Amino acid sequence: MAHRIVILGGGTGGTMMANRLRRRYDPDQAKISVVDQDDRHVYQPGLLFIPFGLAESEEIVRPRRKQLRGDIDFHLSAVDHVAVEDDKVHLEDGTVLPYDVLVVASGVRLQPEETEGLTGTGWNERMFTFYDVSGAEQLARTLASFERGRLVVNLVDMPIKCPVAPLEFAFLADSYFTERGVREQIELTYVTPLDGAFTKPMASERLAGLLTEKRIDLVTEFAAGEADGEQGRLVSWDEREVPFDLLVTVPLHGGASYVERSEGLGDALGFVPTDQETLQSLGRPNVFAIGDATNLPISKAGSVTHFEGDVLEENVARFLAGQELSAAYDGHANCFIETGFGKALLIDFNYETEPLPGRFPTSVGPLPLLRESRLNHFGKLMFQWLYWHVLLPGRDIPGISPEMTTSGKTRQPEPVS
Repeated sequence: MAHRIVILGGGTGGTMMANRLRRRYDPDQAKISVVDQDDRHVYQPGLLFIPFGLAESEEIVRPRRKQLRGDIDFHLSAVDHVAVEDDKVHLEDGTVLPYDVLVVASGVRLQPEETEGLTGTGWNERMFTFYDVSGAEQLARTLASFERGRLVVNLVDMPIKCPVAPLEFAFLADSYFTERGVREQIELTYVTPLDGAFTKPMASERLAGLLTEKRIDLVTEFAAGEADGEQGRLVSWDEREVPFDLLVTVPLHGGASYVERSEGLGDALGFVPTDQETLQSLGRPNVFAIGDATNLPISKAGSVTHFEGDVLEENVARFLAGQELSAAYDGHANCFIETGFGKALLIDFNYETEPLPGRFPTSVGPLPLLRESRLNHFGKLMFQWLYWHVLLPGRDIPGISPEMTTSGKTRQPEPVS
């Protein structure tokens, strides 16, 4: 009898896993079903470029169904709930999908309504997010006529998908306004709840230095509690205020609502409690999670999903064969960070090792780490092709290992106290 594998989510993780598992199993060995509530697959790194006229939505949105290999069932429906005790997924259209293995690839949902005032007066007029297609398109129209005033980029709270994207937006805004000849009339401010520009000390120091070089003010430990679009004020929980003429926000993120309400599946935030090394659910042995759907202490980034995919494919196969799982995922993540003017820097890290200077993917490079270069910028642009033609179809990227290597990386000496 064919194994029944149900995958919840047709984004990066769900599509990649479905295709990898279909490459591994013939249709008579495994019936693979993918569920999603819409048929729009968005290449999310491309959202950053839309506000600056560097990409169009048509370039980054494709049908989900067409990204899946043949003999994969695609169910276009929202999920009502998962009955983990019965090994069944209940869809809102009434369909019930029994499973032997469930892979939760539900991603995240934006929750701007959770911040007081954010979706009130001024929303999509002087307060925007570029984290969805509609918001990015509306922001593009506003930026095109913005020539004077204070633009504030705000990260409301962690976790968020692509944690470097708000910084990238600030850097690209500096480049965009400079090239338009209006930068001197525009004040740029980056506001974050973190105690630095980023979560990892060495990378945070380097990125804070770039903010200073580009004359972008940095406001730290600012927990946004209210956005006043009428008065142009961002107010923290401790009643500090940051004024703005234009607010670009990364709103609160949460897991899928059905994960939250499915007993035994998720936590109170809608994320799946997940083993850090095997990607198996901590609640049920035949449930696994990938990408943004997990509660792992690592960035919610596409590279994480990519590196998790190798481990998860193997562990699904081992589970179905009754074998011990592989504790092989080390938290590997890497991110290209656009810094403007056709340059980018690259960071590579895992659970234990913070971003370090050096070269990637080997000691001879070619990509420099923690340093701006045009080569890194081209690497980020090239990744879009790899995403559609290599990553999503379930193929490996040559020369890129899911396990982080220290080859080519150098540890800077500790400062003398």
